[in-house]
Amino acid sequence: MKQVKILAIESSCDETATAIVQNDTEVLANVVATQIDVHKRYGGVVPEVASRIHVENISVVIQEALVQANLTMEDIDAIAVTKGPGLIGSLHVGIQAAKTLAWAFHKPLIPVHHIAGHIYANALVKKLEFPLLALVVSGGHTELVLMKDEWSFEVLGTTQDDAIGEAFDKVGRVLRLPYPGGVYIDRLASKGKPIYTLAKPKTEDAMNFSFSGLKSSVLQFVSRMERKQETFEPADLAASFQKTAIDILMEHTLLALQANHPKMFVVAGGVAANSGLRKQITEFVAPKFPDTVCVIPPLACCTDNAAMIAVAGSVAYRHGVRADFSLTADAGYELES
Repeated sequence: MKQVKILAIESSCDETATAIVQNDTEVLANVVATQIDVHKRYGGVVPEVASRIHVENISVVIQEALVQANLTMEDIDAIAVTKGPGLIGSLHVGIQAAKTLAWAFHKPLIPVHHIAGHIYANALVKKLEFPLLALVVSGGHTELVLMKDEWSFEVLGTTQDDAIGEAFDKVGRVLRLPYPGGVYIDRLASKGKPIYTLAKPKTEDAMNFSFSGLKSSVLQFVSRMERKQETFEPADLAASFQKTAIDILMEHTLLALQANHPKMFVVAGGVAANSGLRKQITEFVAPKFPDTVCVIPPLACCTDNAAMIAVAGSVAYRHGVRADFSLTADAGYELES
């Protein structure tokens, strides 16, 4: 039986990454060049800066992945690449590199949705079972996605304003924490107690999310305390914000689980690394739904990487997904498209 090898490129935001995966989930190489230290200076990702650094790093990570796997391009069966969503300039760098490799070495080209990659990162932990419900939580996305089989995606609910990761980063700035704020809020929250009452925004559709009002509630709380010249404990505010945000996630997730009865529930995206969220799923969601297998990816699989794109690309390859050389980046690429 042929050992199918997929080389994948991910450059949707501020990580330049290449991975090689064999037979869906056997990771032969996984290289990530991060830009976090650069963007920390600005308190967030600067798209133009990110694009330039991707250009500097892309050839290096591709070559390093081939070296790690002890392979040449002749050994690769297909090239997978993140088409979107993400920062348009960053996406273009990865796509141009993938198209160049596919043209030069006569390899099939596979476009992959970034969120599909995050969901399929869980396959590196456990074989996925369908129907599957995924809670996608990242800097740009908050979605509940139902997969009735291995290559179908139905978005049950999404955010109407801020994504949860974006809200974490913005609250981090209010609390004068370093970038990325989510990591530091999680650490700070572990030292505090959720004693402050914050707004929990409602949505017309029970499956949709809203975090803008919660973010504003934190900002108003801090402004009110400053006006009154009163003090507050930042750790308690961080704990209060984090608990409220996770409560929102859990309320919507429980509704989706009850309505769809999936065989498996997975968490995907950078915010899946949050300790409070992981604890809620382990201690509350899993026992409540004993017939549903709950999977939380290891920390290394939560952040952007190319191994997840390679795993999703492997499935897409089997399903005949291909692109020609007119392939271009799509910053607003829809998962259901």
